Amino acid sequence: MQIAPSVFAADLGDLHAAMRLCEQGGAAMAHLDVMDGHFVPNLTFGPPVIEALVARSQLPVDIHLMVEDPDRLLDLYLALKPRWVSVHYEAATHLDRTVAAIRAAGSGPGVALNPATPVEVLHDILPALDFVLVMSVNPGFSGQGFVPYALDKVRRLRRLIEERGLPVRIEIDGGVTAANAAEIRDAGVDVAVSGSAIFAADEPIEALRRLCRIGAERAS
Repeated sequence: MQIAPSVFAADLGDLHAAMRLCEQGGAAMAHLDVMDGHFVPNLTFGPPVIEALVARSQLPVDIHLMVEDPDRLLDLYLALKPRWVSVHYEAATHLDRTVAAIRAAGSGPGVALNPATPVEVLHDILPALDFVLVMSVNPGFSGQGFVPYALDKVRRLRRLIEERGLPVRIEIDGGVTAANAAEIRDAGVDVAVSGSAIFAADEPIEALRRLCRIGAERAS
């Protein structure tokens, strides 16, 4: 299991330092939450901020669009050439078209699911995806506790993927800590997003490295 630190939980006054920390700690990607103040209450990064971060880092970025009507903003973020882009099932009106646009731009398309949205809604779109982002907190705020039934969703999703022989990866976001990382890994998660457990730690780089070590261990 790889680790993608959520930069939203870092010191927003020094985002370049946050990206350097991600690189030094062994992160696979930097996870960037884009919030519009409508789909979720908060506002976060716009394209100019992300463009500046991408220009100063070798780390791939994973853009999570927590926005209403993602099609309206999609081209602005696809122009930044992120490795992954996810849109919310709950927000995308024409999901198939949105996923196709992400892939046509050269990024890996993903669909994010809020905690109460079952994974089975993705049955038809699943072959078109690179990954599914399972939210293990309600989106919009960092520092929330892990929603326990998210692991059952991951297991069900893993079965759907394996039964159909699809190369779709599973990402999870919210409440990931060193205390639950092994259980999350063993449930079948490929990429875990972690924010406060890294950036609010006394030694953030070591906290990230510890999560990376747990992720790299063989599932029990």
